[in-house]
Amino acid sequence: MWRSKQSRRARGPAVALAALVSALILAGCAVGPDYQRPELPAAPAQFKEDGPWRPAVPAAADAKQPWWQAFGDADLNALVVQANDANQTLRQAESQLRNAQALVLNAGAQLWPIVGVTGQIGRERQFSPNTPLDTRGAAIAASWEPDFWGRARRGLESAQASAAASGDDLAAARLAVQATVASSYVQLRIDDAMLDLLDRTVDAYRASLGVAQAQERAGVATPADVALAQSTLASAEAQRVDLRLARVQGEHALAVLLGRLPSDFSLPAKPLALSLPAIPPLLPSRLLERRPDVAGAEQRVRAANAQIGVAKAAWFPNLSLTASDGVTALGKWAGAPLRVWSLGASVTAPLFDPGQLRSLNDQARAAYDGAVASYRQNVLAAFQDVEDQLAAQRELARERVFEDQALAAAVEAERVLARQYEVGSASYVSLVTAQANSLAAGRTALQLQGRELLAHVALIRALGGGFGTEP
Repeated sequence: MWRSKQSRRARGPAVALAALVSALILAGCAVGPDYQRPELPAAPAQFKEDGPWRPAVPAAADAKQPWWQAFGDADLNALVVQANDANQTLRQAESQLRNAQALVLNAGAQLWPIVGVTGQIGRERQFSPNTPLDTRGAAIAASWEPDFWGRARRGLESAQASAAASGDDLAAARLAVQATVASSYVQLRIDDAMLDLLDRTVDAYRASLGVAQAQERAGVATPADVALAQSTLASAEAQRVDLRLARVQGEHALAVLLGRLPSDFSLPAKPLALSLPAIPPLLPSRLLERRPDVAGAEQRVRAANAQIGVAKAAWFPNLSLTASDGVTALGKWAGAPLRVWSLGASVTAPLFDPGQLRSLNDQARAAYDGAVASYRQNVLAAFQDVEDQLAAQRELARERVFEDQALAAAVEAERVLARQYEVGSASYVSLVTAQANSLAAGRTALQLQGRELLAHVALIRALGGGFGTEP
């Protein structure tokens, strides 16, 4: 009975102190500025380079479809899926996200008491009586720093924003890897088409060399014609070797993107079957919602803003509460154990600061200003990316009209001159010139096709990926 009353009297101060602290915390505020999005340049009503030249969007455009599937190539689809699963850059970004999430848990734990238990057993000898004593004890202890000024809350806010930024970094890295895989695949297929063109060109040049040699034997052509034919053939074969090297190295780079050794990966050549996807229009005001790099930059502004509050809270007093309750006994456990408890509080406050706290505040504000500038730069760069790729699509579409005309004319000129040379009505120099023009026009046409495909990939990436349409 006596111990029960004693226990209630002991708990009384603890309960009262806990109630007082809880009330103070609830009435407290988090120092430092609350987050507000920095001012940005007003988004235009439409992109400068967007216009009536854009193709109509088919009704079948699927907002939920992975964007790379719109190119209509099964090999590309499979490669992007492999990269999503095994790319090491993505795994690194995922680990950074997990680390940031763990820091959120750590920051949130600062709001709660730390509770621990201790146990002790020992043997000691006293001078009088000169008899060894067994000592045993157990206790539970708690310590807590109430967050009166919001230091821990601002720290948690900063950690949460940093974790969100890491999530956006992962999304940006995933989009970058997907776009790089698509671009690498496009270049490989363009190389395949170029090699096919060069194979056919080499065959044609070899046939022309045979004709020149036959005509030389008949006294119609000169040795110079044969030498020119041999030079033209060797030059085309050298171009083919150089292109094969580029193709092999591109395949190696693609293997690394897939998280594989170059020796374990090969992509057989096949005809170019990629189609240009129709990209739905996007309002400029929606761009900032879609770009993960822009979203991540804003989250870093939010984190830096919260750190200003953390630095400011260091100017205010800090209260630390401790409590423990336990028992200890001397001799055998049959004896009545003694209860031992304690309550304590300590306050620390800056009295004289030679500049450390001011420096921390200045650092926090400088970091915030830097994060704001980085955010605004990301926004400006995002609009530039879109405008650049829209302009590229428009100008490449115009260029294709002229290039198609040039290719058709070059092929026809080569056909006519080849027939004339066979019957002796055209010089070999004229034929070689026509063949060179035809090869150059064919390569330019393929390069242009590749540039158009790459511009579509770049535009999709600039828009944040996907094919979501406007509401």
